[in-house]
Amino acid sequence: MAALLLASASKHFRDPGFYREVVPDYLCRRDAAPGASQSNRDHRSRDQSNGDQGAGVQHPLALLSRDEWIAVSGLLELAAAVGILLPPIRKLTATALTAMFTAFLAGHVDALKRAYGPAGTSRRRKIHTVRLPLQAPLILWAWSLRKSLPINRRGGRA
Repeated sequence: MAALLLASASKHFRDPGFYREVVPDYLCRRDAAPGASQSNRDHRSRDQSNGDQGAGVQHPLALLSRDEWIAVSGLLELAAAVGILLPPIRKLTATALTAMFTAFLAGHVDALKRAYGPAGTSRRRKIHTVRLPLQAPLILWAWSLRKSLPINRRGGRA
């Protein structure tokens, strides 16, 4: 599991595009485009305050940009890779990892829903149809790691 997490964490930084589609839109902050004028931002703010449900409205959970979510999840996976190897915090890490993989289900469901939507493609449908069910074994594996490995008297694992 640690090796898988380490590989995944490094992929978050080498190829963030691989994870872009599984970050739900409702989690992504919509920053003003670089060079956008203040009057455009003011107009967008007025639209939001008037109840406009268009592209300018942000969800309350939209705390980070898509790239920031990808980086944060990569850092969490890196921390979990280390934590799973340390017996004193292994159970806590495995529990947190189970919760993290479970939370990732929302992104995979959202990506699958979009893949089968009007903008979806055959390729995206295939990718996300395979990706979603892979979460179940990861969740079960992470949960199973909550059992600490016994340590023998010499300080090594039995």
